[in-house]
Amino acid sequence: MRTYIQINPRDNVAIVVKAMPAGTELMEGVVVRQDIPQGHKVALVDIPRDQPVIRYGVTLGYALDDIEKGSWINEFMLRLPTPPSLDDMPWGTNIRTDLPEPPVRTWWGYRNPEGGPAGTRNMLGIQTTVQCVEGTLNVAVERIRRELLPKYPNVDDVVPINHAYGCGVAINAPEAKVPIRALQNIAHHPNFGGQLMVVSLGCEKLTLDMLVGPENNTPENVVVLQECRGFEGCMKALMDMAEKKLRILNERKREELPLSDLLIGMQCGGSDAFSGVSANPSAGYAADMLVKGGATVLFSEVTEVRDGVHIIAERCVSQEVRDKLAAEMRWYDHYLEEGQVDRSANPTPGNKKGGLSNIVEKAMGSIAKSGTSPIVEVLSPAERPTKHGEIFAATPASDIVCGPCQMASGIGLQVFMTGRGTPYNLAAVPVIKVCSRNELKEQWPDIIDISAGAVATGEKTIAEVGTEIFEKIIACASGKDQPFAEKYGMHNYLCIFNPAPIT
Repeated sequence: MRTYIQINPRDNVAIVVKAMPAGTELMEGVVVRQDIPQGHKVALVDIPRDQPVIRYGVTLGYALDDIEKGSWINEFMLRLPTPPSLDDMPWGTNIRTDLPEPPVRTWWGYRNPEGGPAGTRNMLGIQTTVQCVEGTLNVAVERIRRELLPKYPNVDDVVPINHAYGCGVAINAPEAKVPIRALQNIAHHPNFGGQLMVVSLGCEKLTLDMLVGPENNTPENVVVLQECRGFEGCMKALMDMAEKKLRILNERKREELPLSDLLIGMQCGGSDAFSGVSANPSAGYAADMLVKGGATVLFSEVTEVRDGVHIIAERCVSQEVRDKLAAEMRWYDHYLEEGQVDRSANPTPGNKKGGLSNIVEKAMGSIAKSGTSPIVEVLSPAERPTKHGEIFAATPASDIVCGPCQMASGIGLQVFMTGRGTPYNLAAVPVIKVCSRNELKEQWPDIIDISAGAVATGEKTIAEVGTEIFEKIIACASGKDQPFAEKYGMHNYLCIFNPAPIT
């Protein structure tokens, strides 16, 4: 088993695979000067003050003071570099076509009656216009599951789309288009089989016409609680509509479909220094297999791409795609500036404890989950894709905000990479957990689905773990397997991205 990892021959640092005590010889001529925590960096040469600290072949930052060979390098020792310019980035200079062949090119899913990507599950999704109705709807959902769902065995679950948007907001603000678009698209998620069911209070700012359009604002699709007589009247209206929708959904059947009908999301959270070595590159290999087979793969998280945006631009298939990428980055730069912060606000204490010194290092590892496929499209938050292949979907990096944005884009399954660990999950979409180190799988054997830790130790290749992830994706998307989080019903509340003012 290897004891350290140097990513690129240009790197003047390496990370340790296991915690390493002071006095240990890391490699010939390099003896560590302090106790080094697992995943943290060791200087391979003397690094003078103001000189670059290099990992992944890129400058993570500049030394604030002289760093001696063998020293531990942490977040307190680096000055953040200037982010890459967004002007005139070269595009199309790294278009790969030699992607790995997928083991299969079909899967079993639910054809989407509204067109677009197929469903991986068969669910009754109940959309809400405003948070005020959540308590009443949650009571109804429990009754629907208990009293109605057993009568319709082909329906997997009933999912309330609860959120904090809808009222007390500047509904006509320019950026209100983001949360409204997200909720509009979630209402038509492929897993809901085209059956629209909406619960409204009746006085909210997000009107029914705004959310579903006047053509869908009908008694067949909408329950307005202020028009019901008392609590029991609310329950009866919700139960009656749910049963009609369940009866239709129960007729849905899985079909063997091409991979072109599959839309997968890639996300990472609780990252560590191994994320960009093991879990994310392995997921990227699976993404390349999916794209080669005709599927569509989204990757996201603007602040965790910003410092590698030029690398992404090189994979853009056209100037138009490159320009949309630059526009999304500029929008987010301005969004952070308005909040009087910058991208350095991103890394968490856990990221740093796991060996990530700053956002540049985190970004280099985050990008790896996208694989090497050409980038065919860039989406604004919660937009639907129009093309097949690898797509950058601009979203915040926050796990519980990125997830709903990708769900609004129509993903049928998400692959979530983590180094520190998180039980995060989405109720409407299965989430496969991939960890970056074996210790986390040992700690959470029944939460983490796949460990990529053997890549970090040198016992497996990225291709081997990537193929394992691909096979897990196909099995879970086809309903032949379930991720642990789905089995246990660990579901996060939907945090809808709202950059507009709250009034």
